[in-house]
Amino acid sequence: MIDKAIGVILGGGVGSRLYPLTQFRSKPAVPIGGKYRLIDIPISNCLNSSLRRIFVLTQFNSASLNRHIRRAYHFDIFRKGFVDILAAEQTHENANWFLGTADAVRQSLPHLDNHEYEYTIILSGDQLYQMDFSAMLDKHIKNNAHITIATIPVIAKDATGFGILKVDAKDCIQDFIEKPGKEILPQWKSPLEEKFTKEGKEYLASMGIYIFNRRSLQELFEKMPVANDFGKEIIPTAVHDKKYTVVSYPFGGYWTDIGSISSYFAANLYLTQYLPEFNLYDNNNPVYSNARMLSPSKFFGTRLIHALISDGCIIHADIIEHSIIGIRSRIGSGTVISRSIISGNDYYQSLRDITAEQQHKLLGIGKGCLIRNCIVDKNVKIGNNVSIIGDSSLADAETDLYCIRDGIIIVKKDVSIPDFTKLGIAK
Repeated sequence: MIDKAIGVILGGGVGSRLYPLTQFRSKPAVPIGGKYRLIDIPISNCLNSSLRRIFVLTQFNSASLNRHIRRAYHFDIFRKGFVDILAAEQTHENANWFLGTADAVRQSLPHLDNHEYEYTIILSGDQLYQMDFSAMLDKHIKNNAHITIATIPVIAKDATGFGILKVDAKDCIQDFIEKPGKEILPQWKSPLEEKFTKEGKEYLASMGIYIFNRRSLQELFEKMPVANDFGKEIIPTAVHDKKYTVVSYPFGGYWTDIGSISSYFAANLYLTQYLPEFNLYDNNNPVYSNARMLSPSKFFGTRLIHALISDGCIIHADIIEHSIIGIRSRIGSGTVISRSIISGNDYYQSLRDITAEQQHKLLGIGKGCLIRNCIVDKNVKIGNNVSIIGDSSLADAETDLYCIRDGIIIVKKDVSIPDFTKLGIAK
């Protein structure tokens, strides 16, 4: 039945909580895992579920995202598949930009309606997980549901940031509230399996992954013509309207919402663990991306401890531990990198450029540096003997060269850090 579905991936808004990584790119275009972008996760889940008609809705800073999708996802003439970008557009009927998740889908319906489909699978562009949408759709159909919502158990600390729901014995959703306050949160506990309650997970949260019957979605939009958000308006209305059957699809696997610098940092470093639940090495569920045809990475005496190293790197560093190194990274001798994300570079400097440039103007990280608890964005030039050490004791701050968020130092895209610079705490 998956061939009767269309996937819609929401590109998100301004992404202010991921700033400065979103200063020049949209949230789904933010790098993850060294060689991927966030948008690769939902698209790969679609393709691995045999869902091959996919729209990506974009609005802010979408140029690099559009370029990535165009290069990475194209089908041959024998397949009836596509990954198309739908940018917010002004029309004679609507002069507004996308005003929310529901409004983005509502404005895009004329493009979806050019295709034959019965189900709309709506996804977020800034989450890390692996899910079989065909299994979710099978349950949706089996339960004669109008709407199915993927759900996951969460702890009380996280519950206030999600839509929280209650279900009956048949997984039909009986009640729903968007981001409940701490004072009423205890009223929203759900009876969950012991393996979850042992971890303090007593609440059932919406993952922001929905399946709508085509007609049901159109009816709700007609009923609520000014509703802009699924979680705050469309879903609660459908749950409390007995006309609609709204079903929970419990998901017990790894899932994280990448909505802040701290969650982005943790999700990346989690991938360096010995056997993370998010499996980049699954034969049946690969993560797709732009095939750049880069050379193998080269190492010169570097000790690697729990590190992910992408293609095309030239590394002389002493130690790299619990870190992710992005494509085309250059790291000098004597350098130590710990608990950091080095995003890499979009291009190589030619030998002529390298000869002509002063050392601190070379792409990459120089000699004798110490980088810890840090995110280095793309195309950064860090000189020799530079120390950049993030720590939870650091207050949030911003300069032209870097930001500090949650104790993590983020070196901005395209900047140069001179020799002997010291940022953060002292060695």
